[in-house]
Order: sequence, then structure tokens, then C-alpha cells
Amino acid sequence: MVLVVAHLLLASVMFFSIGSAEMSSKVGVCYGQLGNNLPSPQESVELMIKSLKATRVKIYDANPKILKALKNIDIQVSIMVPNEIINNISLSSQTLSDQWVRTNVLPYLPGTKIRYLLVGNEILSLPDKSIWPNLVPAMRKIRKSLKTLGARKIKVGTPSAMDVLQSSFPPSNGTFRSDISESVMRPMLHFLNRTKSFFFVDAYTFFPWSSDPKNIHLDYALLESTNITYTDPVTKLTYTNLFDQMLDAVVFAMKRLGYPDIRIFIAETGWPNGGDYDQIGANIYNAATYNRNIVKKLTAKPAIGTPARPGWVLPSFIFALYNENQKPGPGTERHFGLLYPNGSHVYEIDLSGNAPEKEYEPLPKPTNNEPYKGKIWCVAAKVANTTALSSALSYACSQGNKTCDPIQAGKPCSKPDSLVWKANYAFSSYWSQFRKLGGTCYFNGLAKQTIKDPSHGSCKFPSVTL
Repeated sequence: MVLVVAHLLLASVMFFSIGSAEMSSKVGVCYGQLGNNLPSPQESVELMIKSLKATRVKIYDANPKILKALKNIDIQVSIMVPNEIINNISLSSQTLSDQWVRTNVLPYLPGTKIRYLLVGNEILSLPDKSIWPNLVPAMRKIRKSLKTLGARKIKVGTPSAMDVLQSSFPPSNGTFRSDISESVMRPMLHFLNRTKSFFFVDAYTFFPWSSDPKNIHLDYALLESTNITYTDPVTKLTYTNLFDQMLDAVVFAMKRLGYPDIRIFIAETGWPNGGDYDQIGANIYNAATYNRNIVKKLTAKPAIGTPARPGWVLPSFIFALYNENQKPGPGTERHFGLLYPNGSHVYEIDLSGNAPEKEYEPLPKPTNNEPYKGKIWCVAAKVANTTALSSALSYACSQGNKTCDPIQAGKPCSKPDSLVWKANYAFSSYWSQFRKLGGTCYFNGLAKQTIKDPSHGSCKFPSVTL
């Protein structure tokens, strides 16, 4: 009897793995639109198919031009309800949710293969906690609208960053944060389990590695290691890469709340191909290595899964289609693309996993895998708009303790007729004061880092020293 049950169980697992592999083992791409120099949706769709061989795409809204460009194209599509309307959908009658689905989903079916509808983006990482309790109710309403209006096959979920975990090491200790565990995560997991949807997670090995490169080996983060392993002291499961560790921490966190079998969908993963001077390891070599290795892992047949879930398929999206020049934050945020805005490859990659790596051209050797040591300044970018630059200057000077005193009339750094000079000083002064508190050298794209000292004569510019 035990042998029969075991055989049936094995058969069902094999059926699940094979069935879901047929449906889900392809790797997709995230199509962000935060750039002022990006190709048209039509061109972008062609690039996804011809240059990248993507069979899935995720967009961060329900852009009509993109959804029309995807009509009659064999690409599965994930769309998103904007963060800004989640509270309204949750607190209003069902009518608002129905209206959103009628406007943003139904007109494109069945020609555009909308398969996933994500409610918000990393909501539980936002500082505005008022939206947190409304997330799951909004998901329920969107799901009800889809069922009522005849689009019940579309899976509803929401992407979570890894910071929804309070503990992730060792993986067996994976635990959701105490401020969301019972109030948000338990009802969310109940919803995902009941609707047979996925736990969508944004999993980047770059961030934990770059914040602790002394204790996490780079090859372990790049899925490149051949002799580095970690064994979980509780489960005795052995890990050969950081990606699997991170995912299994999520698996154990879900299991801890009583949901051991909800499937994981990689809503975002990737590695930056460039960044600022103070950002370690952001280069083309590492980005290509990570993304090629992750594609190889995720498209393997039979599916590899993770140590806690061997053989499970992990459907996924690589972030991102393009380098997006208007993304805020540190330089890495603008350098996750597989393609440059002109459509050329940042490095060669085939998301189908079919291209032999020996066909790829050699990659440029990395030069920033060790932390930069020296001084860095923050100065105005060459293309800075004068009106915007003046506003950014005013902002920088209004922050902190005497940030701009040396550029006032009669002081050693005063140059009344040079807006750029004053902005250079103000940006450097602001950044040197506030970097440790999260301040960046960005100013809405008006500033950039430099290792060339802008000081002149008796005027010494403040700097960040690494």
C-alpha cells in the first residue's frame, strides 16, 4: 500500500513538473518605460522576439499602445494595476474594479495574451503603510471582476521585494516581517492558494552581495561557483548559489504560515551593467554572466527548481528590456537593460536558453569588482536644463548645515555668473553631508558622479571618500 501511494505521489509530482514546464519554463523580460529615448512599442515587441527570443513580457501599467503592439503575437503578457489606485479599488464598490478591467483588459482579449494581472508593485516595501491593508482586498476585487467579466484564466498576484522577509538566513529560518505577517501575508497566501496563483517575488542577488562582498563570494551570487557551497544547519540542504538560498527563504516563510505549496514566480531578477563609482560590481561582464546563468537554470529541462523544491518550474521575468535613463536613484537603476535604447545588445543573450555560449563574443573584463577607494564628487551633468538646474541648486542649498555658504557673495567659492559652478559645489556639498543618510547624486538626472576634483584655487569642494 505504501509503495502504491508513493508511486502515485511520484507520478503526480512528475505530471505537475512536466505540465507546468510545458506551460511555464520560458523566460520573459520586464518592459519598463522610464526613458525619453526608447523605441516605439512596435519596435520594442520586434526586438523582444528577434533579438531576445522572449516569450513573456511584463509591463508596469496597462499601456494601450504596448497592448495593441502585442496583439496576435505569441507572447504571454503581465499587466499591472497602478499603486495609486489600489486604495480606491479596495475601499470603493465593485464597480470601480469592474470598470478598470473593462477598460484595461477586455478590449485587448483574446488577441493580446494577457495571462497575469499584478496589483501594484512592491507595495509592502513602500513607506506609506496606509495602502498595506488595502492590497489583498483590491486583489480580491480585481479577481472577482475578471471572473464576472469572462477573463477568469488570468492569474492575479502582486510582486514583493525580498524585504518582506524579516529573516532569510539560513533559508530554513525564512520568516515574513512581523508588521505584515498576520495582517497582510496570511490573507494574501490564502488568496493565492485558493485561486491557484503564484507568489510573485523580485529576487536580485546583486543587492545582498554588493552590501556584503567580503562575506558573500561574487561567483556564488553570479551562479558561477563550482566549489562554493552552503549547507543549511536545520534542513541539511546544500546550496550552490545565492539565488536558490533567497527563493527557499521565501518557501520556508510561506510554509511557516501554513502554505507550503504555493508556486513562486520570479517577477524580477537581473544584474546591473553599469552604475556609479561607489557601486561595486555593476558591469557588463557580471550582468551577462548572471543573466546567462539564470536563463540556463530557469529553462533547463527537466526543471531544476531549488534544494527545497527540486524539479519545480520557476517562471520568470528578467529585468529589464532597456537601460532607462529617467529611472531615479543610484546609477545602477538606469543600467539593468539587456538592450541599449538604440536597440543594440548591451551583451549577447538568448532568453530561450537555446544559444550555445561558445557563440557569444568575449565580454569586457570587469574593473569594479573591488570597492573604489578614493574621493568622489557630485557635479552637474552636461545636458542639464538651466531652469531645472536652478531649482535643484535651490533644493540642495536649502538642506543641511550651511551647505552652500562658501558660494555666497564674497566667499572663497563665489562665482555669481556661473550657475553650473554653483550647482557643482551645492551638489557635492549636499551629497557629502547626506550620502550616509540615503542621499544620492542624482537630482532628477541633473547630476552625476566624478572622480575628477572640480576644486579650483582656494575653493575646495566637499567630497565623499571611500
